[in-house]
Amino acid sequence: MYSTRVSRHVNAPRAVVYRALLDADAIARWRVPAGMTALVHEFDPREGGSFRISLTYDAPDQAGKSASNTDTCHGRFVWLVPGERVVEELEFETADPAFAGRMVMTTTLTDADGGTDVLIVHEGIPDGIPAADNETGTRMALAGLAQLVESHHAGG
Repeated sequence: MYSTRVSRHVNAPRAVVYRALLDADAIARWRVPAGMTALVHEFDPREGGSFRISLTYDAPDQAGKSASNTDTCHGRFVWLVPGERVVEELEFETADPAFAGRMVMTTTLTDADGGTDVLIVHEGIPDGIPAADNETGTRMALAGLAQLVESHHAGG
């Protein structure tokens, strides 16, 4: 088990970014690495509320953690501080012990340079997931978040 920290500045206010962290439609658009498609099965954005999300590789020959080419995780919202922090506990639905275990993902929002610095810390990542893959996927997701909230903020 290990941890990663990835951050990015986005040109949108914290309130706009926070809403994108707790909106199922927004999650399906931004929290997905390139080359994958997201499906939100369940999403109850309140403390104690649960979620279940699948990410499916566009290329059918890519190996998934939960099914042939899909990664499905489920979890719950542990702590929500409006405009500041979202703490989620999640785990992959897998029979493979290399990918098993409960992870904690903490997203922290801080005002900076007319926008928001977004920091995502993953803790308890199973050793079967290469750290470089986790970091790359998180950077891709943060790029998608930036694109979503910056266009939303620019549009109104």
